Amino acid sequence: MLGVPLSEIAWLVVMILIGGVITGVLAGLFGIGGGGIIVPVLYEVFRVLSVPEDVRMQLCIGTSLAIIIPTAIRSYRAHAARGAALRDVVRKWAIPAVVGVWVGALIAAVASGEFLKIAFAVIATFVAIKSFLGNDNWQVAKELPGQPAMSGYGFLVGLCASLMGVSGGSVSNAVLMLHGVPIHNSVATSAGIGVPITIAGAVGYMLAGLAYQSQMPPLSIGFVSIIGVVLMAPVTSYMAGYGVKLAHWMPRRKLEIAFGIFLLLVSARFVVSAL
Repeated sequence: MLGVPLSEIAWLVVMILIGGVITGVLAGLFGIGGGGIIVPVLYEVFRVLSVPEDVRMQLCIGTSLAIIIPTAIRSYRAHAARGAALRDVVRKWAIPAVVGVWVGALIAAVASGEFLKIAFAVIATFVAIKSFLGNDNWQVAKELPGQPAMSGYGFLVGLCASLMGVSGGSVSNAVLMLHGVPIHNSVATSAGIGVPITIAGAVGYMLAGLAYQSQMPPLSIGFVSIIGVVLMAPVTSYMAGYGVKLAHWMPRRKLEIAFGIFLLLVSARFVVSAL
């Protein structure tokens, strides 16, 4: 493919599959789609395949959003079966989040890869600090606000998710916990809002990338690589169930700390790659 040795392609396939296993577990554990793992792996894949630098990050994000669709669905269904998801919150956030996702896709179509990496790192670091330092007394309110503010939160979650190539779990978790929602409920609800976000995000990046189709690798639609989706999606979806079991086994504080560590590691990865 594009003159790349078969041995190198085989190694990259192994990397994608390993990343898929890690991604699936993290998705179920933290209510996220695992884009922080998928995007760096795909970045190396597309580098080897000589995808131009000015559209490489966008292709990684769009493909990531498409890959984590089944993972988000499986994760939410598993959490919902345990009765932990706040379905009313998912309904209130769904439409504003989709709007935010599409705005993010339009921004990504004209933004640099470095901008997208730094945006991810800044937001993820804030959420990580909240996970490390937050407790029941660190809240902005004891309950969630009314519909106008909820719509704003939904838009923010969708926008951040679209710019980072994730399902929005990191941001939605922070918002819910700041309003007194227990960690296990916030994780389950974040998994739920990740479903419309990832679907809308994949479609948005497909459309936003059509103008750059000539720069995309074979079997791509806009900023989404069908090859990447086919290789990684089944693995991430299957492994999400194991992450859910682990999430409901871990004590609350350990889950918060693990979540913060995960975000800091992902942030460091993006900052280094942007330098």
